[in-house]
Amino acid sequence: MTPWVKRLLVANVVMFFLQQMVPGLTNALILVPAFVLQQPWTMITYMFLHAGIGHIFGNMIGLYFFGPRLEQRLGSQHFFALYMLSGIGGALMSFLTPTAAILGASGAVLGVTLAYATFWPRDQIYIWGVLPVEVRWLVAAYTLYSLFGIRSGGGGIAHFAHLGGMVAAFIYLRVAGRNAAGVKWKKKVTAAPPAKAIGDWSKVDRSSIHEVNRDEVNRILDKISANGIGSLTPQERMFLSNFVPPDDRVPPVS
Repeated sequence: MTPWVKRLLVANVVMFFLQQMVPGLTNALILVPAFVLQQPWTMITYMFLHAGIGHIFGNMIGLYFFGPRLEQRLGSQHFFALYMLSGIGGALMSFLTPTAAILGASGAVLGVTLAYATFWPRDQIYIWGVLPVEVRWLVAAYTLYSLFGIRSGGGGIAHFAHLGGMVAAFIYLRVAGRNAAGVKWKKKVTAAPPAKAIGDWSKVDRSSIHEVNRDEVNRILDKISANGIGSLTPQERMFLSNFVPPDDRVPPVS
């Protein structure tokens, strides 16, 4: 469990129980776009409220499955920014239904899901534990479902918020990084160690690596096997150096 995924899970669960215990709390924090000038905080607070057990369970399962690996890849700061901006994007698009009351983390979680699908589009999840679906098709299906829901009247579901969350995540990924595949963020980062600072990469124990990082380590090691260590980007070198046994690491040259 990564830091911000854990905090967001706890915050949502705590708020759900407070909704049941504190009369009037939901009405004070729910988003009604027409009243946002009187209650501007609801642009944020609405995404920590839920309408029932099924509602919060579905959203938190999505955050739990897709969030940790994405936070590991982007870094906690970028992950939290993406999550919150996806929720705000959902709030902004909800202005297309100004009198509707909106609550739920779906916009933020769908933003996380879209970002996950950007990096690992062919990863499979199992619907109801039995039906394998690639994440990219899950995102496509949810987009079509939301568009159809808007066309048919909504049915009590905040489809605009769902779409707004995904649109905001898409924009954030394009603005914050040069390209999604390489995760080359515009934010200045500490220079990565040179190739020889990785150490003996052949001693990396793939089986001992947590599943959050295993696929990326395997990809980098396969890249070395195919093209040599000189083919790695500075980010890939830095990432791989975290998994070389300490005794086999070579200190960087100053």
